[in-house]
Amino acid sequence: MSMPYYVSPEQMMQDRADYARKGIARGRSLIALQYDNGIVLVAENPSSTLRKISEIYDRIAFAGVGKYSEFDQLRVAGVRAADLKGYQFSRQDVDARSLANQYAQLIATTFTHEVKPLEIEILVVEVGATQESDRLYRIMYDGTVLDEQHSAVIGGESDEMKTRVAGAKPSDELKFSIKTAVAALSGQSRTLAASDLEVAVLERGSQRRCFRRLTDVEVAQLLSA
Repeated sequence: MSMPYYVSPEQMMQDRADYARKGIARGRSLIALQYDNGIVLVAENPSSTLRKISEIYDRIAFAGVGKYSEFDQLRVAGVRAADLKGYQFSRQDVDARSLANQYAQLIATTFTHEVKPLEIEILVVEVGATQESDRLYRIMYDGTVLDEQHSAVIGGESDEMKTRVAGAKPSDELKFSIKTAVAALSGQSRTLAASDLEVAVLERGSQRRCFRRLTDVEVAQLLSA
């Protein structure tokens, strides 16, 4: 009688983590930075239709890297959850922390119980009335939630990118924050044009909806300013 094939739980989790990290590393990185009037999100993304950055609710944005079909499903689920909560209670009850926790639970369940983990990392960011009330949550492939301060990076070279944006300050103007993010994404060996980028902002102000996507012309003007 042959013995059944056995893999220890520790080895199984390690294999799943390695698989997810390899999938994420094949994608391009994405950076979120606080600036003087809100939060800017910058991604290397030449596609004009397959968006990495999207609006979730009035003051909340979503960003993902890795396998597009997987993080886009999470985006749709987040929009539905936010709309439902805002309808049942009030728009002020919808916040980034509760959405990040929901995402974390879903991703962690998939990582633990499914054969293949999600090959993604996501950001859920919320602009507050003041810089101190801004929120940047990074959710990793295993459901780990990290509460980031001032900046957040997701993607295959996140540690290196984090070092490159270390000099960015929440008091910087938008153009300086975008230049810092683009310099970090391009590194020393490449040059990224506005058409290679996807840029969006959550602007602090009195308006209800704070999300705005920047056009290539606007990005080019800011980079050249």
